[in-house]
Amino acid sequence: MDTALDAAMRVFWRKGYEGASYADLTAATGVERPALYAAFGNKEALFRRALARYYERYLDYLPEALAQPTARRVAAHLLHGAVDLNTRYPDHTGCLGINGVLAGSDDAEPVRQALIDARAAGEALLRERFDRARAEGDLPETARSDVLAAFLTAVLHGMAVQAKAGFSRDMLMAVAEHALSTWPTGGSAPSDPAS
Repeated sequence: MDTALDAAMRVFWRKGYEGASYADLTAATGVERPALYAAFGNKEALFRRALARYYERYLDYLPEALAQPTARRVAAHLLHGAVDLNTRYPDHTGCLGINGVLAGSDDAEPVRQALIDARAAGEALLRERFDRARAEGDLPETARSDVLAAFLTAVLHGMAVQAKAGFSRDMLMAVAEHALSTWPTGGSAPSDPAS
């Protein structure tokens, strides 16, 4: 089941939720449709399991980023981790969570909403981390944690879309560095040596 789930995850990563047909899924997993249904439920249930697997296996850089000692290093770790993941696999570039259902039919609304909820949860974690950074003096008192989290999320999502569209690793790294060049400074904490 793990092998089949990994194969299905790669299909969804490459084609998105609606772009992945049952023929694609059965060919990739080597499991016929009735057995796929029996093992995982319907396509939506399989996608949700694949998404959970993706978060477990590929997004380990997210908690690592949140543990970084400064807000700027949080942002840098996230941006560099995203560039790496979005470009690591030439046959499935971008991010499963972003490209899963950028646009979809009414039938895909539950999947689209699940992805929106997952992205909102990630942004909330960033807001909390940046609130803490402001309280610790790492960010200026005028820094808005909600805006910083939204900005970083927008750049991360944009890079995922651009990776899917064929942008090179070098170009995405340049985008990440440009985003970091705008990071607020001037808190009362010592300056970040990684800046």
